[in-house]
Amino acid sequence: MNGGPSGFTNAPVTRAFIIASALFTIFFGIQGRYNTLGLSYQDVFGKFRIWKWIMSIFSFSSTPELMFGLYLLYYFRVFERQIGSNKYSVFIVFSILTSLLLEVLAVALLKDPTANLVTPGPYGLIFASFVPFFFDIPVSTRFRVFSFLFSDKSFIYLAGLQLLLSSWKRSILPGLCGILAGSLYRLNVFYIRKAKFPELISSFFSRFSLPSMGSPRAAPARNVVRNVPSYPTHQMEAIEPSEDSITTLVSMGFDRNSARQALVQARNDVNVATNILLEAQSH
Repeated sequence: MNGGPSGFTNAPVTRAFIIASALFTIFFGIQGRYNTLGLSYQDVFGKFRIWKWIMSIFSFSSTPELMFGLYLLYYFRVFERQIGSNKYSVFIVFSILTSLLLEVLAVALLKDPTANLVTPGPYGLIFASFVPFFFDIPVSTRFRVFSFLFSDKSFIYLAGLQLLLSSWKRSILPGLCGILAGSLYRLNVFYIRKAKFPELISSFFSRFSLPSMGSPRAAPARNVVRNVPSYPTHQMEAIEPSEDSITTLVSMGFDRNSARQALVQARNDVNVATNILLEAQSH
C-alpha cells in the first residue's frame, strides 16, 4: 500500500494545508503560546475569540503531535487524488466544521469552566480521513510479527492511535468528533459528497505553496489521455471498468479519466492498465 507518487503530485490542497499547519505550529511554539490554544468552556460561552478558534484548527500543541499529524495528513493526500482537489476541499471544510460543532456540543455538556477540554490541531480532518481509509483503501500485504498478524495499513492505524492518545482526554475528544464527521460525510448527509468547489480553488492552491515542498509537476491529464496507446478493441465487447479498479489506479496518482480509459483497453485488468498508463507517461 502506498499513497501514490511521492511528493504532492495532484494534491495541492493537502500541500497548502500541511504548510499552514507547520507554520502556525512553529510560530506558536516560538512564542511559547501553546497553552493559549485549544477549546474550553470559556471560549464557547464566555469570552469568544475567533482567532483562537481558527488557530486551533491548524496548530498542534507539541512537536510529537506535529510529526504524527503531518505524517497522516501527508499520507491521506491519496484521497485528494481520488476525488479531486475541488471535492477534497469540501471534505476538509465539512470535516473541520462538523467536528468543531460536535466539540462545542461536548464542551457544553461537560460544563467545566476551568478545563481546556480540547487540544488544538486538525484532529477533525485527520480522524475523519480514517473513515474512507478503513472502507476504501484495500490491504495489499499481510505479515506476522511474533505471531501477531499485521497488514500494510497497520502502521497508519498505529500512527493514528499515537496521535489520538497524545494528550489523553484532550485529544480523544476531537479524534472521536472527527471520526463522526467522516462517518457523516460517507453517509452523504445533505448530499455533501456531490458538492465541490469551483475549479478556481485547486488552481489557487496549486500556486499557493513553497516550490521545495512538492515533487515535479505531473503532465496534464489531457496529455496522458492522448498518449495512452490505442490497442485494438474490435472483435471484443468493451467492458465497463469497476469503480474499485478506477479507485486503485487513482490512488496511485493517475488521472481518473486516464485510468478509466486504460482499464477499458485492459479489460479491467489493473496490472495491464497500470503498464499502459506508465507507458503513456514515458512518451
